[in-house]
Amino acid sequence: MPSARDVLTPDALAMLQTVVRAGSFAGAARAMAMVPSALSYRVRQIEDALDVLLFDRSARQARLTEAGAELLREAPRLLADLEAVANRVKRVATGWEPLFTIAMDSVIARDPMLDLVGAFYALEPPTRLKLRDETLLGTVEALASGEADLAVGSVLDASSLSFTAPGIRTRPLGELRFVYAVAPHHPLARLPQPLSDATLRNYRAVAAADSSRAGPTMNVNLIGGQDVLTVPTMQAKLAAQLHGLGSGFLPEALARPYIEAGHLVELQTERVRPVGQMHLAWRVRSAARPGRALEWWLAQFEHEGTRRALLEQHRGR
Repeated sequence: MPSARDVLTPDALAMLQTVVRAGSFAGAARAMAMVPSALSYRVRQIEDALDVLLFDRSARQARLTEAGAELLREAPRLLADLEAVANRVKRVATGWEPLFTIAMDSVIARDPMLDLVGAFYALEPPTRLKLRDETLLGTVEALASGEADLAVGSVLDASSLSFTAPGIRTRPLGELRFVYAVAPHHPLARLPQPLSDATLRNYRAVAAADSSRAGPTMNVNLIGGQDVLTVPTMQAKLAAQLHGLGSGFLPEALARPYIEAGHLVELQTERVRPVGQMHLAWRVRSAARPGRALEWWLAQFEHEGTRRALLEQHRGR
């Protein structure tokens, strides 16, 4: 009898995914140009090897059992792992990474980053780019977990030391200064300044959620006992504060155009304005020379003007 290793091939997983998408064995067989009996036989082989039923055959529709649903949840990861191995092999042969993933903290200005993407594509490299939005420790976690090749805007402090393992290199990107701001119609805009923590505690804060999923997370500049509206990115935090839904610190470069236009009011607080030290981080995967895509991107960040633009040139400036 075939073993689980024999039957859980990329083709077999793709076949099971097709059955789920088609909703029936007959529909999947048509999509794959197979006769239904051959498809049913291959599925039965997998079930026998795993000693489980993957599909409930009591109805005309192909419905996954709990065991089948679990296998199909794992299928994308298994297929991605196989693709990653193939990518690494191809990278060794050509010097260019087939796929280069950049994890960007949500404080990074998008327009300068997209300008860099355009300059990269002008080289006509064989590398596909993937950009990921992350926040706080999620940026460097994506790198440490192997889901990204380069992290831009990483917050590195004591809470993230577990991510800065051997093989990860870092470089300062620059300082990120913050201002405390609210919408003009927010109650805090009418109170005497500087505002104490005791006063701020009475009003809802808006916080950008740390996108870290497996490791530690960060809560930045929140006051104990304060109501908090949590949003996914710094851009969403800005939007929530523009709507008067709460208050909080925003990157000065991001907030300044809205302050100058009267859409936000800058407030003074007794709490010291935070200054974030932002970093680049990348993984050195072996003693071999870095991939050509990584080399190109790191060279761009040698320019002070590029680093400043990524932290300061948000849309509207």
